[in-house]
Amino acid sequence: MDKFDILTAIAAPLPEENIDTDKIIPARFLKTTKRSGLGKSAFYSWRYDENGKEREEFVLNREPYRQAEILVTYENFGCGSSREHAPWALLDFGIRCVIAPSFADIFFNNSFKNGILPIRLTREICEQLVEDTKMGANAKLTINLEKQEIIRPNGEKISFEVDPLRRQLLLDGLDDIGQTLQHVKSIDNFEEKRKKDQPWYPKVSADKLSS
Repeated sequence: MDKFDILTAIAAPLPEENIDTDKIIPARFLKTTKRSGLGKSAFYSWRYDENGKEREEFVLNREPYRQAEILVTYENFGCGSSREHAPWALLDFGIRCVIAPSFADIFFNNSFKNGILPIRLTREICEQLVEDTKMGANAKLTINLEKQEIIRPNGEKISFEVDPLRRQLLLDGLDDIGQTLQHVKSIDNFEEKRKKDQPWYPKVSADKLSS
């Protein structure tokens, strides 16, 4: 998982409430178990018409928002079914941070596990950031995870809260497997001891955890 430290990027507005996971990635694209390749189908029904042609009016089909790495949206983002493909699709599209007043719990948790930083801010502040995004190529926000602050285009700083453990894991670029692999030596020592104490116990080397 890529480390998340300081992100300065174009922010795109999605000023809608209750954007569910089926909007983020429709169910017909969930056949894959790979994390790559889903970005082209993110927000499919909004990005494309019935013939698969891009809708020019949709924000992520317009410049400079095609290069957006930050989304600013409204309440209950990521609601609906608990598909981890939703953060996979966002990440593959290039989104590293989503700012909203609130998130669905499962989407919120899955985002951290996949290297996306979800930031909760008040509706009032999110509306201000939506206005910032209308500046086009100048609609860049800086997200400083170490300092837990957002810097607006006008230089104003906005503080945000994030769980200390999740913050550190993003800074270190560690997902669940990465956390486990930090303890490879301890795991192997435990398995060796268990094998000696109980010869019938099957040994599992820690390096197999990453495969």
